[in-house]
Amino acid sequence: MAARAGHGGRLATALLPAVALCASPAAIAQADGAEPVQEIVVTATRRDQPLIVATGNTARIDGEEIEALGHHHVHELMLEMPGTWISRGSGQEHLTAIRSPVLTGAGSCGAFLFLEDGLPVRPTGFCNVNQLFEVNTEQASAVEVVRGPGSAFYGSNALHGLVNVITPDPRSDRRRGLSVEGGPNDYVRGSVRWAGGEAAPWLLRVHGEEDGGFRADSGYGQGKLNLNMVTPLAGRDVRWSFAATHLEQETAGFILGEDAYEDPDINRTNPNPEAFRDADAQRLSARWTALRRDALALDLTAYARRSDMDFLQHFLPGQPLEENGQVSAGMNGVLDFTDGSLPLLAGIDLEWSDGYLRQTQDGPVEDGPPFLVETRPPGKQYDYEVSAWSAAPFVHWTPSVGERVTLEFGLRLEHLRYDYDNRMLTGNTRDDGTPCGFGGCLYTRPADRSDEFTNLAPKLGVNYRLDASRALFANLRRGFRAPQASELYRLQNGQDVADLDSERVDSVEFGYRRLGNAVRLELVGFLMDKEDSVLRDAEGFNVSGGASRHVGLELNFDWLLTDTLSLALDGTWTRQTYEFDLLAARGETFVSGNLVDTAPQTLANLKLRWEPRDGYAFTADLRHQGSYYLDAENEHRYPGHELLDLGAELDLTPRLGLRARLNNVTDRDYADRADFAFGNYRYFPGRGRELYVEMAWRLAPAR
Repeated sequence: MAARAGHGGRLATALLPAVALCASPAAIAQADGAEPVQEIVVTATRRDQPLIVATGNTARIDGEEIEALGHHHVHELMLEMPGTWISRGSGQEHLTAIRSPVLTGAGSCGAFLFLEDGLPVRPTGFCNVNQLFEVNTEQASAVEVVRGPGSAFYGSNALHGLVNVITPDPRSDRRRGLSVEGGPNDYVRGSVRWAGGEAAPWLLRVHGEEDGGFRADSGYGQGKLNLNMVTPLAGRDVRWSFAATHLEQETAGFILGEDAYEDPDINRTNPNPEAFRDADAQRLSARWTALRRDALALDLTAYARRSDMDFLQHFLPGQPLEENGQVSAGMNGVLDFTDGSLPLLAGIDLEWSDGYLRQTQDGPVEDGPPFLVETRPPGKQYDYEVSAWSAAPFVHWTPSVGERVTLEFGLRLEHLRYDYDNRMLTGNTRDDGTPCGFGGCLYTRPADRSDEFTNLAPKLGVNYRLDASRALFANLRRGFRAPQASELYRLQNGQDVADLDSERVDSVEFGYRRLGNAVRLELVGFLMDKEDSVLRDAEGFNVSGGASRHVGLELNFDWLLTDTLSLALDGTWTRQTYEFDLLAARGETFVSGNLVDTAPQTLANLKLRWEPRDGYAFTADLRHQGSYYLDAENEHRYPGHELLDLGAELDLTPRLGLRARLNNVTDRDYADRADFAFGNYRYFPGRGRELYVEMAWRLAPAR
């Protein structure tokens, strides 16, 4: 039975007694009978690993499930993961929450690490909150999510969790086919998959789509191309991977006013028709097993990346244009002794990057008070380059104690250096050197400088196997993220240096896992304490000093009720609180004990799937999102919502398939994300009832 993952809450709480009954040894023995099929995961330890022996959580969606879901936005895919919420923005924009609130601001993306085949999509220090649109999740072989700190293996940015998009292996995936899909608002997309075969192991995947947008002036077009191939070198395989993405979108901003998402005269409008986002990204990597002898293997990986993006900051007075980009390269080497008597991995990650950022405002702030007009002058506001390099040795030891117990010890030391070059006048003047009134211009450019950060991330885990299909696990982990370049060098009035520390999370996790053929269950409890969070102080500066506590339960439950009917429940309950006090006159007031804003306490996804015969499948997804506060003062709230989606998959012939999906069946008014700022309720309204239909042609596989 395929493993699933998702969200929980009141729905999950109501069904937990039933889950506990189903998970009892007697019920499982009656349901399963046969020896369970072994499941393999790769992300948690950077190596193939049986899930039953893992000392921590891992949620995985395989390619068949991804194809069946047919998601149009990564938000829909991540609803299948417990403890994870990708908040949908305009077009392909999104914000991430993994065992966390939805984080915003310059460094918020640095709390999560996004990987493709285990390699970071962006260089350290140059993250983007929307960077999952740079990855082809639509045609992935699998997607894995590790919730909680992953820094012992992956370093900076694996603070709250990581997402790994796994590409197909052309040596085993020889499928050929194409598909076309249509939907409302002039939506159309097409996909092609073409394999070379055994004699020429390569696989090309192409995905493109156009959407007119369900709100005014909010259409987008995007294209994704991936080429995977294998070539010989010194008697061993080199696996090459190339990825390229392009996005052009019109961007719709927040609608304003309490419950505006329910108002039909407002919820399809766009207050910012001038807004846009254009982005490109390319990545190339090569993996080679340079040595394999007895119980020793040496794996070498080299990679290069490039990305750039232009977007109008419609959410700021004056609407400045930001242009940013990066080029980067790196390599890692791993010595693998895990097949021998010494179960040890040791390696080093090396990376170099060079990035730039420019911010330019075309004209003065319109219709604003004199203070805003004077302190946000037109012209160039930032223009800088940052070179960075990092080195990180790590070691990972997994000894077994008897036949039932596996221990896990991990340690990573990472050093990161930034060299910043200001290409404008230093200080907070206009670009011609003249001062602003009201105490100076808002934007400050520090003088050229260098900054260094060194962090140590340990991990300790244990797995106790009750039998061949059941296990208990626990772990202690520390995660960190170094400040992002934009936090350090994009300063404001009166700030000459950003005195920031690396953010840290200390985590403890306990779990129970059952992997049967008819019943699959994973129940995880966690507690995380986060320190030195970067926030805006009373002067509007980025400073370290925030703290929060994150406590929760996560459930992943799959039950094959009959040969044709299955039930999956994925749920999360969490309580996240601020653990510091701060009166921020130009920001928010933080009170210890208040709930963290934009952090639903309950999330759930209940899926019923019926497959009456081969080639026919019908699904019903009931999705729940609990209420959450919109501000740190806990004075404004979004009530939450439930949505029902229906799907059908039909094989009309052995080569021709039809898939249909009806989203938001009840046409519920809801908000993809809610916020309260500048004295206003702000919402990204959700989509109404929508029907999508796809035709897929499956050609004969390559030989």
